[in-house]
Amino acid sequence: MTSSVPSEFRGKHVTVAGLGVSGVPAAKLLHGLGAHVTVVNDGDDDRARAQAAELRALGVTVRLGDGDTLPEGTELIVTAPGWQPGKPLFQAAEKAGVPVWGDVELAWRLRGPDAAPWLCVTGTNGKTTTVRMLASILKAAGLRTAAVGNIGVSLLDAVLGEETYDVLAVELSSYQLHWAPSLRAHSAAVLNLAPDHLDWHGSMEAYAADKGRVYEGNRVACVYNVADKATEDLVREADVEEGCRAIGFTLGAPGPSQLGVVDGILVDRAFVENRQRNAQELAEVSDISPPVAHHPSEEGASRPHFVAPHNIANALAAAALARAYGVPATAVRDGLRSFTPDAHRIAHVADVDGVAYVDDSKATNTHAAEASLAAYESIVWIAGGLAKGATFDELVAKAAPRLRGAVLIGADRALIRDALVRHAPEVPVVDLDRTDTGAMLQAVQEARRLARPGDTVLLAPACASMDMFTNYNKRGDAFAEAVRELGAR
Repeated sequence: MTSSVPSEFRGKHVTVAGLGVSGVPAAKLLHGLGAHVTVVNDGDDDRARAQAAELRALGVTVRLGDGDTLPEGTELIVTAPGWQPGKPLFQAAEKAGVPVWGDVELAWRLRGPDAAPWLCVTGTNGKTTTVRMLASILKAAGLRTAAVGNIGVSLLDAVLGEETYDVLAVELSSYQLHWAPSLRAHSAAVLNLAPDHLDWHGSMEAYAADKGRVYEGNRVACVYNVADKATEDLVREADVEEGCRAIGFTLGAPGPSQLGVVDGILVDRAFVENRQRNAQELAEVSDISPPVAHHPSEEGASRPHFVAPHNIANALAAAALARAYGVPATAVRDGLRSFTPDAHRIAHVADVDGVAYVDDSKATNTHAAEASLAAYESIVWIAGGLAKGATFDELVAKAAPRLRGAVLIGADRALIRDALVRHAPEVPVVDLDRTDTGAMLQAVQEARRLARPGDTVLLAPACASMDMFTNYNKRGDAFAEAVRELGAR
């Protein structure tokens, strides 16, 4: 960090909106840079009081139980990404002409003159997997990198820490992008767009616009999904640097300026000489993890492994960003081979009595659940939770031919039940009228009763978890524990 950076904040009155994962470190950082920091927080629980005590000991002002009133003299707000734009605090800030930044914007502005460029990934689903694939590919090329942002290392730590990087693989949510007006990536990808977080954004148009911010000012490549025209539309609307290229990825054979798949091979027709005629082999589909787990069929034969289409798409997007940065083809192959997926993403837990049990708790919206359901032929589906404003008719209509049965849990399960009545009336449904964490064990037991040898019991909730669990990880852990209990009997 250069000596000029602290002077921008020294003596400035900054309000940090929200404690927690991003608010506390932002408050400490700004206080260390000489700002007069006031933290406002809606909650006033034991955790908030403990965090407040820690900050007050440093000399930071903390105001608990009132996150709506703009502190007098505020010159800048740095907000936690989840705080909604319509809050009275931000309305007051807009009226007073006070800028609002998120922690991503703060990190971007604190970058030094020789800072590592950012390769950014957003989209409704697949962000974390794609960013981790990208980091693995970059490491295979011998580059110093990290998966940062909405996962892994915090961006503030990456930008201001002692470790130096050549390039950063950055996951960004729509919330983070909303509050990052000056972010300008080296290259960026929008993987897909589907209704999600509409309760926060207010409309699909606003949600898409925030996702599209990731393309603003891109220098080298805007990577889009050929199968999702909305992502290409965002590229067309973006104001990028001269010479920046639109690069598509497709599960089919690629055209010029695209990456795609030919006979089980990932192929690059974007970052090669004479892309009208030439192509570069990058890796085999079989190099991608995780494969959809095989298990014994009803006849006892083993089903083959295959890679779910959405993970091939993730790998192509990661490869496109890496190639935009100049990574050789061999590093794409080696990076994909060495990549290990995170937990709760199409994770095969166990086979019990010829039935496979698969944990895709990370499928927290309908788009992710659709991809998960499409990977299996005969499914007992465990679903439900917080719908976040989503509807389920399209998802259920597409999945209906694959469903052996459904077990519904969570606060908004009635929405899924009603869609099943409309579009899959022949599918037996178990509706569990309980929202305690113990409901998962009962759900797994009911799914076992519905399943037949060769089926897959799939936890792909299509909903958020916070009505019953701390997060999707805890939900997936509960599923895995329940399955292990089945196997032990």
